[in-house]
Amino acid sequence: MDFPIIPEQIFILIVLIIVCVVIVIVAVEWRAVSKSRNEIDLLAKQIELKKMAMVEKDIESKRLMDNQIPLPQDQQDALSNIRQSTIEVRNEVGFLHSEINERLARLEAQTEQKKLEKMLKEIEAKEQKLKNTK
Repeated sequence: MDFPIIPEQIFILIVLIIVCVVIVIVAVEWRAVSKSRNEIDLLAKQIELKKMAMVEKDIESKRLMDNQIPLPQDQQDALSNIRQSTIEVRNEVGFLHSEINERLARLEAQTEQKKLEKMLKEIEAKEQKLKNTK
């Protein structure tokens, strides 16, 4: 096989073009990696700032809980009444919920009983029919 001979200047030109293309590709990829790295660093710092803000909020809420301002007697009485009425409402809701569940169970049992009675009548009718055909 005879390969055509490429003049030396054209060969060097082709090699230079290939090298330039490779350099451009490497530069573009390098820039993308650098940009990604910067974005990751930025996200890490944002997470750190959010953590610090959460810790500050937690400390502030603990401080507020420790330094509760005493309420006047009439407001304390109103708060006690609200808590008591809340307890009563919860108890009433619990009672009504259990009553609803009980009625629902009873209704389901009655429905099931009616189905069984209907099936029993059908079976008895079929038995009677079988006896009559014998």
